[in-house]
Amino acid sequence: MRLLALSGSLRARSSNSAVLHSALDLVDGPATTADIGALPHFNPDLDGEDATPPAPVATLRAAVAAADALLVVSPEYAHGVPGVLKNALDWLVSSGECVHKPVAVITASPFPTGGDHANAQLRETLRMMTAEIVTAACREIPAIGPKIDPTTERVTDEATLADLRTAMHHLTTAATE
Repeated sequence: MRLLALSGSLRARSSNSAVLHSALDLVDGPATTADIGALPHFNPDLDGEDATPPAPVATLRAAVAAADALLVVSPEYAHGVPGVLKNALDWLVSSGECVHKPVAVITASPFPTGGDHANAQLRETLRMMTAEIVTAACREIPAIGPKIDPTTERVTDEATLADLRTAMHHLTTAATE
């Protein structure tokens, strides 16, 4: 089972990237993270008929195609999806790599809502892309700050780790069925 993870944050010390890496630590088998920061702004003119997509786009699409499942971990910006993550998904909309691909969406926030607006938006976008949302693997993690060790940049809160373990179990099970 090959898992590909996308982080909706480009920050060097992002709490969402800490959640992403903590979740990947709980998975048996190969797991990689896609670099979405190098993608150009979505422009259909760069990807139409007889066009070769930009190299970072082709790399992302190949990684998604090779994955058995996707994990998307993201913060919420102004009640929405960060632009860098939406841009990455826009490049995948018409290419078909996400069709029937099991996907878990996890949002984490310093606020009590856990990034619920971004989580709902990401699920809707992925549903439109015909991805298989594994609802039992999706999470909204509230008040994330104190749950992360700043030295290791990993989640240390036992309840959150147990919840992530359960989420990853549901995602990997869906990917192997």
